[in-house]
Amino acid sequence: MVTPLLGPAEIRRLAAALGVAPTKRLGQNFVHDANTVRRIAAAAELTADDVVVEVGPGLGSLTLALLPLTRHVYAVELDAALATALPGTVTEFAGAEAAARLTVRHLDALRLTADDLLDAGEPTALVANLPYNVAVPVVLRLLAELPSLRRGLVMVQKEVADRMVAGPGSKVYGVPSVKLAWHAEARSAGRVPPNVFWPVPNVDSGLVAFTRREPPPGADRRAVFAVVDAAFAQRRKMLRAALAGWAGGSGAAVAVLERAGVPPTARGEELTVVEFTAIAAARQRAG
Repeated sequence: MVTPLLGPAEIRRLAAALGVAPTKRLGQNFVHDANTVRRIAAAAELTADDVVVEVGPGLGSLTLALLPLTRHVYAVELDAALATALPGTVTEFAGAEAAARLTVRHLDALRLTADDLLDAGEPTALVANLPYNVAVPVVLRLLAELPSLRRGLVMVQKEVADRMVAGPGSKVYGVPSVKLAWHAEARSAGRVPPNVFWPVPNVDSGLVAFTRREPPPGADRRAVFAVVDAAFAQRRKMLRAALAGWAGGSGAAVAVLERAGVPPTARGEELTVVEFTAIAAARQRAG
């Protein structure tokens, strides 16, 4: 049996019944196009053994598409009304068996920990339509807090998607690019037009797929991310100047960069995550 998905009429009926109006504060844009939802679920390449984390399920459009494909879905929802209503929506459209494989957490995803997701096994995948204003922090938080996550597919603002998948030398390569690359290999998985959402946003969305990999050896995440933040805080400057505050002076920055094998005249936008890690490691070795 194919689970029916939510169309424009169902979305508006559910929202009206709950007295819910999408808010910019929570970054709410509900997907009402079933074909788009199926496309996202298929692009996630899930298996029947996967335990999925979905952040911001809203009225349940994507949730209904994910449940038939997976072992369990953890839906993390900040809006209390939406969190309360989601199990009933799943029961109505997909039945009690599907609802039994759904766990709803009324939480801020930026405060989520592994202890919040213990009911049905460790999560293995993240699939979500993320609020534009917190998309990158949410992805990085979950990758750091949930080591069992092996892969994911997220829908974000197209501009944010471009930054997440950018490589060294790109004009949009920056902090999100490097920090995501430390955790995972990311790639673009397509574009999503505004007209599949209610309300219609004034920007396109993009799909970003990622697969976790081992981080570069030599330094821990906090140390590497401190270098990244310092380098891009003054991205137009050469690293010998941009890292002066972080290293304790321009001379100290030059010494660290030379030990790491990175030219002091380089700029952050030219470096790979491996090179940022080498810089952090060189400073740690120097004590």
